[in-house]
Amino acid sequence: MKLIPLLGLTIAISACAAQPVANVQQVGTSQKAPNVVAQCIAQKWADKSQQQVVSQDTLANDKGVDVYVPGQQPPNGAAAVVHPAWSGSGTWVGFRASGAAGSQSTGDIQACL
Repeated sequence: MKLIPLLGLTIAISACAAQPVANVQQVGTSQKAPNVVAQCIAQKWADKSQQQVVSQDTLANDKGVDVYVPGQQPPNGAAAVVHPAWSGSGTWVGFRASGAAGSQSTGDIQACL
């Protein structure tokens, strides 16, 4: 009988982990691995801006990564949000805007999908 509470807790945690990220607009999906997409986005932004780009792992083993727009900083800056697809295989990519950063950034993200 001790397994029933543990099972309930596991289901609740799984349901929370599968929820879309708040305040993030979907940009698209890719069949590439999340770390490959995140590296592509970071490289495009760094090359274009000639500035340092900050990336922050949000899931172990580079399965989830926030790639911050040049000049933006964690935890609330504008960023590409990259993680495994909500269902099935592949990668889901969104954009969390902050201030003026945004319009040109989503084009760079789409180029990496």
